[in-house]
Amino acid sequence: MPVHTSQGSQGNRGRGVGLSLALVSAVAFGGSGVAAKPLIEAGLDPLHVVWLRVAGAALVMLPLAVRHRALVKRRPALLAGFGLLGVAGVQAFYFASISRIPVGVALLVEYLAPALVLGWVRFVQRRPVTRAAALGVVLAVGGLACVVEVWSGLSFDLVGLLLALGAACCQVGYFVLSDQGSDAGDEAPDPLGVIAYGLLVGTLVLTAVARPWTMDWSVLGGSADMDGTSVLASLLLGWIVLIATVVAYVTGVLSVRRLSPQVAGVVACLEAVIATVLAWVLLGEHLSAPQIVGGAVVLLGAFIAQSSAPAKPSQEPVASGPGDAERELAARGTAV
Repeated sequence: MPVHTSQGSQGNRGRGVGLSLALVSAVAFGGSGVAAKPLIEAGLDPLHVVWLRVAGAALVMLPLAVRHRALVKRRPALLAGFGLLGVAGVQAFYFASISRIPVGVALLVEYLAPALVLGWVRFVQRRPVTRAAALGVVLAVGGLACVVEVWSGLSFDLVGLLLALGAACCQVGYFVLSDQGSDAGDEAPDPLGVIAYGLLVGTLVLTAVARPWTMDWSVLGGSADMDGTSVLASLLLGWIVLIATVVAYVTGVLSVRRLSPQVAGVVACLEAVIATVLAWVLLGEHLSAPQIVGGAVVLLGAFIAQSSAPAKPSQEPVASGPGDAERELAARGTAV
């Protein structure tokens, strides 16, 4: 019984650290929009901002890529997939979709990813998913509909919706690939190396799409307006690169390794809430009553999912007490 208690407390600590990392990642990702919007309004094309974001982060992470260069031979498919889906794919599909459909609709469709992750885990990996975790996803998606006010300017554009769904599928790839090899012990690919090479691959892909040689580079030497306050464009770019990309990806991947793709995916829904709140505080974009209610529902859904869905299963045997077998069978009965 002492062994069971000790491993249980270690599992709780691991979940707590993983949840904290997921929250930091959501805050970091959520802060990208409030820094990017002033740059776009100052004259930069949205795709150029995305390229600067990814290329700058790749440059920061370059020493780690050199350090983990063995990964290129050991896990080339993982690095290519993470760069194509988790970095370039999400960005390119999302920005392409918002050129055809309202931003709120695109954001909601993209954040169907947690539901798609659950589907992947349940039907492809054939692992059980608790009913409470599924409920958490439903609540989170419903809350997001209120946060982004999906009913505002809703119009049906099949191509735009398919592009947004492509962003959601790429986000599923981000969560699933972040989890790859995490149960391989010492043989697991280093997450920092995976991120570094993913950013390099993403930079190459986005270079072909964004064509940065056509960018108005002079914008970066001036200032941008943030709700009436003049802010150096270079400072905003530094935030986007260091916080909204490097910190966001590092903490995000580490959280998936400690939790699971389905739990981390639901907690990531908080990004939309955080982005909306930051836009309210820093850009003067006020929240409506439905948005406030929706944010509360997203928080509730994320809490239910992270507190009920399993984190990483223990690879070590656990000492069992007299009633542990019965409790395990009862717990399995709650899975869908």
